[in-house]
Amino acid sequence: MTTITAKPAPRQALLPTALVVAGLLLIAANLRAGITTIGPVLTELQRDLGLSSLAASILISLPLLAFAVISPVTPALARRLGLEQSLALGLAALVVGLVTRSLPAQATLWVGTALVGVAIAVLNVALPALVKRDFPTRIGQITGAYSAVQSIFAAIAAGVAIPVAHATDLGWRLPLAMWAGVALLAFGVMAPQLRRHTVVPARQDDLRIDSHSFENRPWRSPWRTALGWQVTAFMGIQSIGYYIFITWLPSIERAAGTSETAAGMHQFLLNGCAIIGSISCSALLPRLRDQRALAAGVPVLTVTAGVGLLLAPAWGALWAAMIGVAGGVTIVLSLSFFGLRTRHHSQASDLSGMAQCVGYLFAAAGPVAIGALHDATGSWTPALVVSIALQVVLIGFGYLAGRDRFVD
Repeated sequence: MTTITAKPAPRQALLPTALVVAGLLLIAANLRAGITTIGPVLTELQRDLGLSSLAASILISLPLLAFAVISPVTPALARRLGLEQSLALGLAALVVGLVTRSLPAQATLWVGTALVGVAIAVLNVALPALVKRDFPTRIGQITGAYSAVQSIFAAIAAGVAIPVAHATDLGWRLPLAMWAGVALLAFGVMAPQLRRHTVVPARQDDLRIDSHSFENRPWRSPWRTALGWQVTAFMGIQSIGYYIFITWLPSIERAAGTSETAAGMHQFLLNGCAIIGSISCSALLPRLRDQRALAAGVPVLTVTAGVGLLLAPAWGALWAAMIGVAGGVTIVLSLSFFGLRTRHHSQASDLSGMAQCVGYLFAAAGPVAIGALHDATGSWTPALVVSIALQVVLIGFGYLAGRDRFVD
């Protein structure tokens, strides 16, 4: 078995921990804002560019497909360029993509959206590895913090898209492009780290694999381990559930007699409670010996909410809140598992690439499949039953992934 020694990993120069964390959180602010902006202005965008409903659905799923394609190759990129350099490259590509997709042509919309997906995929995979390397004793807290920032900016981006679009003659192009400013800010904060590797206090530094034992017996690829697939399944199924309800909950509620205004408020409530779930999970993780109770227990909230939508849709606000809390907890758990189930930041990068590849492939297909099921049956009941069944399966994989074990 590979031996582990608690030697501090060598760094070239000291950078303040606060600067490292600030850069990390600013990167997190870019992980969803550029995606959640599209939905609110989609109708106006379709009208201006003549997009069909099918084309619009593909446009929304394009970043998720990019996540699935790019995630497996990002660990190799990070090993070749370095984590900081990979993150900087992702931020630079994100700026270009956000600006390109706002240009007045249908071709640039597609090219820019694809580039946005590629850029965020790189950031998605490299960021958990950076947390593992520089904050291995605080994985849950740091992951929870950046997940909360991610959710906050995602909600802000969706909330301000329409007012910003109506504020100028640029229309939908301005909200689609304006988040390039946040990406540039994150790049600026990251810039000092491009010349040197980050140093953090020794008590927080990563564990190094002994060079002799590593050369003779390198760690196993997570693609070849049961635990790697258990973490991947947890990531994938929780992603399916989250994107199903983000996409279809308003339609499910309106079909049950809920007003359009109330359904919209419930969607906002879901996003707000996801932030609460993220913060709560990050506070609980350091207090637990393992994560089985959270990973297997929290999906019960979504199961309860799904049954509630079937039997008591008038309580939609409660069900939306439960779905939001559960979604916030499970995404933090999914991201934390990349560090908690590995011994080294390179291995964490491999697991992150694997889980996000499969997870976002599922996430892209889930809402489309649920929408097709609704169209085929003319009812949301079968779709909700399938969603509930997926959450029951998630309970089992949560128990397995939550055990205190390592992918090696």
